[in-house]
Amino acid sequence: MGRSLTHKLIESHLAAGKAVVGEEIGLGVDQVLLTDTNGIQSWLQFEALGFQRVVPARAVTYIDHNVYQVDSRNTDDHRYLQSVSRKYGALFSKPGNGICHQVHMESFSIPGQTLLGTDSHTPLCGAAGMLAIGAGGLDVAVAMGGGPYFLTMPPVVRVWLTGRLAPWVTAKDVILELLRRLTVRGGTGKIFEYGGPGLAPLLAAQRMTIANMGAELGLTTSVFPSDEVTRSFFTRLGRPDDWRPAAPDADAAYDDQIELDLSAIGPLVALPGSPDRVVPVEEVAGTVIEQVAVGSCTNGSWHDMASVADVLRGRRVHPSISFVLFPGSHRILETMAREGLLADVLAAGALVFPGRSGVKGDEVYLCSSVVAAASALTGVITDPRTLGAPAPVRLPTQFAASTAGVVPPDGGGEIVRGPNIKPVPLGEPVAETLEASVLLKLGDKVSTDDISPAGAAALMFRSNIPAIAEFSFKYVDPEFVARARAAGSGIIVGGETYGQGSSREVAAIAPMALGVRAVLAKSFARIHRSNLINWGVVPLVFDDPAAADGIERDDRLRLDGLRTALTAGGRVPIENTRSGARFTASCVLTPRERDILLAGGILAHTRSRPASEAGPPRSDAGWRSPLP
Repeated sequence: MGRSLTHKLIESHLAAGKAVVGEEIGLGVDQVLLTDTNGIQSWLQFEALGFQRVVPARAVTYIDHNVYQVDSRNTDDHRYLQSVSRKYGALFSKPGNGICHQVHMESFSIPGQTLLGTDSHTPLCGAAGMLAIGAGGLDVAVAMGGGPYFLTMPPVVRVWLTGRLAPWVTAKDVILELLRRLTVRGGTGKIFEYGGPGLAPLLAAQRMTIANMGAELGLTTSVFPSDEVTRSFFTRLGRPDDWRPAAPDADAAYDDQIELDLSAIGPLVALPGSPDRVVPVEEVAGTVIEQVAVGSCTNGSWHDMASVADVLRGRRVHPSISFVLFPGSHRILETMAREGLLADVLAAGALVFPGRSGVKGDEVYLCSSVVAAASALTGVITDPRTLGAPAPVRLPTQFAASTAGVVPPDGGGEIVRGPNIKPVPLGEPVAETLEASVLLKLGDKVSTDDISPAGAAALMFRSNIPAIAEFSFKYVDPEFVARARAAGSGIIVGGETYGQGSSREVAAIAPMALGVRAVLAKSFARIHRSNLINWGVVPLVFDDPAAADGIERDDRLRLDGLRTALTAGGRVPIENTRSGARFTASCVLTPRERDILLAGGILAHTRSRPASEAGPPRSDAGWRSPLP
């Protein structure tokens, strides 16, 4: 029986374990990307672990969230990140150079290699035939020091594509269709590998959109083969020598299969609230809108920018609409200027600049670039098929070879630590008995943004845990922080897929720093569960989900024999001291996870070991070279 491309990638990087579904494996990491949000903690943790040099062949630090130095705290972060990257051997991508995963795809992706990133949309680089995975900051710090990345071997699902996309239908509609079918929980713990006759017509940029938003499905990652489409993309980037083929065997076996006829998909829109609330565009056509934004994280490619320019050419943005384009990289922006696209979009009344957007209270409709552009012309959500036949998107012969925004390391200089750069906190060993108040009772789909909000006011404190902890659950319950501090220790109760969304590690660290010792939920998002373990917070799953119904905020829960149960792999008995109700919860751990959690997290675990054994779990087996 042949092997899938995913299995080839995993087996060629296997440092620990066996590639059997459900078993823990350790993967060697070829490349690392870090952001100015989650990545700043990775660097602080890298230093706390005592590493002297970045081990993977390529590591890049990106300033792509907080790009403006609006005060000294932003400046502290930027100066620290640039100086620590220079000293320890990482490239530094300056503010304005672009979004981490798009720049990485354009500048550093290599088919057949592994990439670990502190951004949950790191899997975008799976469009180039890489095994690209988003992870928590501490996992990335360990990988930078040469340790394997550990995860549970996921089932590999083949997404078999047939047909061709109709006019005005895009790759964004493909991933929205999968979200419509599967929901945000439908890919949890899985890897999607794309294949079939419908794959060949999809450009690299279209594959990037699908791979990027696989994160919204809960996927571990998405994988595309590296084929002639990929070769053409690398050639236009001026990187033909970095291309290599990567494909599954013709008789490859998969754990499951999804079939998707591209010709049957129409333009789709995700309604406000969740990316899986997907409907055909005609159901919401005519809805009045105020702002249109295209680009940034998911749709900032040349293909998206050129598609928008074709819609706008010779037309004007509606007077009531603010229309902003966010090219995903400086390379794309420069290419737009050289190819004449900027004149067309500016003449239509659009604004163009790199960055991110969003304010509290927005009702955001998620859609393709062409639906967005058509809607910008009318002031209401508009089906682009009403515009007639679309113009074919022209690819430039050569993308701009922009390197102005990347600073190489030189191994010298002092690390700059302004007053906003604070030490990394340590978790506490798990106690035998935990009795604590329920600080919050939450529902399903609690995101890391709910736990630790984004926005300029909070983002400037990603290097300062005591300060950013003050923002914890700010828009869910403004009294949470005060209540947590008064309680001393506490428990959070949640529903399904607690911790979904961004890989935001501070969503685990900040509650831990406020005294949260356990989270009791019906299920957890993959990255957040790992983050909780890495920081000594116990992620417990209700054995009977109905038991959650009887818990109220401010109840006191007593967990007797917690440490013993975690050590033995048994169920944890829990008593609600208010109601007298008794129930159980489970925390299924690998031996490695158990040791880390019981010690209070990776940093505490490392510091508790003899100096001769210091450092994260490593493997002497190494891993084979990437695919030829």
